Amino acid sequence: MKAFVFPGQGAQFPGMGSDLYASSKEARELFNRADEILGFGLSEIMFHGSAEDLKETKVTQPAIFLHSIALFKALKKEPAAVAGHSLGEFSALVAAGVLSFEDGLILVSKRALAMQKVCEAVPSSMAAILALDEKTVEEVCDLVEGTVVAANYNCPGQIVISGEKEALSKACALLKERGARRALPLSVSGAFHSPLMEPAKEELSKAIYSAKFSTPFCPVYQNVDAMPHTDISQLRENLVLQLTSPVRWTHIVLKMIQDGITSFTEVGPGSVLQGLIRKTNPQVEVVSINTL
Repeated sequence: MKAFVFPGQGAQFPGMGSDLYASSKEARELFNRADEILGFGLSEIMFHGSAEDLKETKVTQPAIFLHSIALFKALKKEPAAVAGHSLGEFSALVAAGVLSFEDGLILVSKRALAMQKVCEAVPSSMAAILALDEKTVEEVCDLVEGTVVAANYNCPGQIVISGEKEALSKACALLKERGARRALPLSVSGAFHSPLMEPAKEELSKAIYSAKFSTPFCPVYQNVDAMPHTDISQLRENLVLQLTSPVRWTHIVLKMIQDGITSFTEVGPGSVLQGLIRKTNPQVEVVSINTL
């Protein structure tokens, strides 16, 4: 069985989507529709903006979502299951028929604006911890005064922590003492998937519960619990919880394989998920599709 997986923030690159726009009428219609919905030229920033332009959260998240869904629709293929890393969960929900493209884009835009607002209010960031097990990372985060938590379980030996800058710095130092090969500060604007995102969760929750959700045609493996879901109420609840909960990507991949998935197709910009899936299980078939 084949699963489609969708990338999150960090997969963007200058010029993203311009080839799709040129080669697919359906993609062109989505790009033009996105510009109308958002009220600014997102496609122009994607095609001609700098890397710095694309790093702004309110641009990055809609851009990755738009690229992923334009490519998914142009492929005209139906997966047996879907999942998305962080932001990519919104792409997965559209791909599974839970959300329309329009509603998905509106939610992604509101999510990005709410997160950016929190980032501007609280000095916070994230760091990648390499070559340590999950239990050790969690224990050290619990020891540090202030807010710092395990935020992204990306693959065995790669966990991202998230929190207040001072607490994050202390945790990185302690984790290196505990044997981490590296503790790499990430170039992000805030502490995503941590309790610091609570104000953004409250704001996004209203939008999620106002949007129309439909029953998916295939299971959606969600970040919060790494389990497959088809129940609309559970899909909504998990999407709200996602902002302040860790992304359990390693566990999603292992669960999908356990449930019979034999092939993963990463749909969207970049190939980050392809690498993470291979590190989690080198035997599984995985490809990245980022253009037609």
